[in-house]
Amino acid sequence: MQFPAQVEDEALALLADLLKADTTNPPGNERACAEILAESLRQDGYEPQLVEKEPGRTNLVVRRKGDGAGGGPLLLTGHLDVAPAEAAEWKHPPFGAELDEGWLYGRGALDMKGHLAACATVLKGLARDDVKLKRDVIFAAVADGQTGCDLGARFLVDEHPELVKADWAIGAGGGLPFELEGKRLYPIQVAHKGATWISMKARGPLGQGSIPLPDSAVLKLARAIARVGNRQLPLHVTASARQTLRALGRALGFPAGLLLSMVGRPSLTDFALENAVPEPALRRSLQAVLRNTATPTVLRAGEATHVLPPIAEAHLDGRILPGQSTANLLSELKEIVNDADITFTVMKELSPVEAPTDSPLYAGLAAAVKQLDPQGVAIPFVGPGFTDASAFCRLGMRFYGFTPVRFPEKAGIDVTELPYLANERIPVDGFKDGVRALHGVVAGFCAG
Repeated sequence: MQFPAQVEDEALALLADLLKADTTNPPGNERACAEILAESLRQDGYEPQLVEKEPGRTNLVVRRKGDGAGGGPLLLTGHLDVAPAEAAEWKHPPFGAELDEGWLYGRGALDMKGHLAACATVLKGLARDDVKLKRDVIFAAVADGQTGCDLGARFLVDEHPELVKADWAIGAGGGLPFELEGKRLYPIQVAHKGATWISMKARGPLGQGSIPLPDSAVLKLARAIARVGNRQLPLHVTASARQTLRALGRALGFPAGLLLSMVGRPSLTDFALENAVPEPALRRSLQAVLRNTATPTVLRAGEATHVLPPIAEAHLDGRILPGQSTANLLSELKEIVNDADITFTVMKELSPVEAPTDSPLYAGLAAAVKQLDPQGVAIPFVGPGFTDASAFCRLGMRFYGFTPVRFPEKAGIDVTELPYLANERIPVDGFKDGVRALHGVVAGFCAG
């Protein structure tokens, strides 16, 4: 089925309604968006379920049944909450959903209410055309995707697994193009790192600030932070990362392809990336998915200016690669810090995930890129961050990050950074093209 213009306009109107609901996390308040989606789906005969772990932190789940001849269900998913927005920095109000020269502005337009509107529209289209499915399609719009998934994906997996258990999934983490050396590359996220958030504490003598002590807790912690910040952790080139490097090499040609083939050699990695990848943001992302990382983000020590505190603490945002564990990361950190007075305590863990590139669903996603943009190149990609997939994959599903949107050529913006900055926006025509592309994937994979 090809969506008529009326359905595309409905998708855009649904997205605008979602953008007007402020679901900044914290505090979240995702119920308003869940209700908007539920009402839209009810208009096409669905009966969505709304479930919460805490009041107002609502998750929506709805299913379109298939006959099962094609295999287990496909889950379409995305989070309802959005990152904070400083209104004074925006051209238009972040929750105004204003149209301006072919763009729809609003916090969450890309991350990831656009994807939620597209998923809901796909289900509505399947119902209107009475498409006979060979596998179930589940849509889960979840809470708390920004701050760890405890009230969203984790809650559903732990307490309502029967609602979301699937064999395959499409969610956050790919589909937005970036330009490199004249090529438009569309990442399909086949893997991402897990999160290990760590408290790093130093202990020292209690004393007066008038008498400096070289072994104070604050100075011990400062030295430890400097070591963590100034040293790279060991190189670990995963199978998914190798696929990414090969795909980039094929897309860029010589000499970039030759240089990227050298990345697995520790002595050549920095040189190869520096010369093969001219874009600093992409280069940093690639560096991050070649090793475990730990970034200091929070510092705490003392309350009185004239007193040396006995404890100083830093929080580290640790990220671990597929095939690595929290134990691996802790071992690497302890070796770098090399101080018996520094202790590490794990505060939170989310698992890394990895999916195959030789699956029929990946093939369908790659084909959708060509539908979306005939000049576009699909590449498998490893995400340096985490998504709801960390929780959902505990149920055994293979999860791909793909939220397709076509951007105007030479748009003059960094698409990879846009979801997190002021003036987040989505191109209206590109959003509609993405809805059609996602529909083609789902119909092809689930109806044949």
